[in-house]
Amino acid sequence: MKIKTTRIFLALSTILTASLCQLNAQTVTVDNYYNHETKKAADGKMTDFHYLWNDTESTGFSIFGAAFKKNGAKNLTVLTEAPTAENLKNTDVFIIVDPDHVGDNPTPNYMNDKDATAIAQWVKNGGVLLLMTNDKENADLTHFNVLPSKFGFTFNMDLILFVKDDAHFDDGGLSTKGNPVFKSASHIFIKNACSINIIDKNVQPVLKTNDGKVAMVSVKYGKGMVLAVGDPWLYNEYTNGRLPVKFENDKAADDIAAWLLSKAKKK
Repeated sequence: MKIKTTRIFLALSTILTASLCQLNAQTVTVDNYYNHETKKAADGKMTDFHYLWNDTESTGFSIFGAAFKKNGAKNLTVLTEAPTAENLKNTDVFIIVDPDHVGDNPTPNYMNDKDATAIAQWVKNGGVLLLMTNDKENADLTHFNVLPSKFGFTFNMDLILFVKDDAHFDDGGLSTKGNPVFKSASHIFIKNACSINIIDKNVQPVLKTNDGKVAMVSVKYGKGMVLAVGDPWLYNEYTNGRLPVKFENDKAADDIAAWLLSKAKKK
């Protein structure tokens, strides 16, 4: 009887442990609605690309996705429609990158107050949001700013960290040594970004340029957290080892992934 009871107890413990692991399995979702770029594939058909987990070219997020997996994320998903309470409910970290203007997509899905309110409520309930825009010539900031304004900041219509060409990499260099977000990377590269305007005192600058422009911010919002930067700098082109060795964007991808997951609400 004692042996049988022990076996039952062990079986129940195994089931409970598996259930808890499933409950705590974190999901990272990247947007493919506000950024929805396509190109012609080898077979002549149009295919989605740019900032997607399965894009292994220089345009993709496959290395960033691997960093999330390394740090414990169980699911990497893509959202192809406007965010709602229903389609975000199983997401722990939501990433919106480089919102389209007409140069990227002839019919962009612009941010609006309804969508922004749904996203803000999701964050308030415990979601973790990463916003990565671009400079005004390469992204829509006019409509998109309705979203960050709900958290107390906006993206500026300027250009910082301007890098003319590969002979001027140092112009995009930023020190991250001792920065609490970056546990392993001490020097990173961000090219041709926009700066961030802080409106609310709760918004904290994470990185500044040498001339004092805010390049990255974070803010706690309700039970959740927002991290924002004015460039999609963690895609494969700048994390695949192409940069001079002193720039540690590959380590930074790991640091950012770990930081976001650590802030994510366990479900």
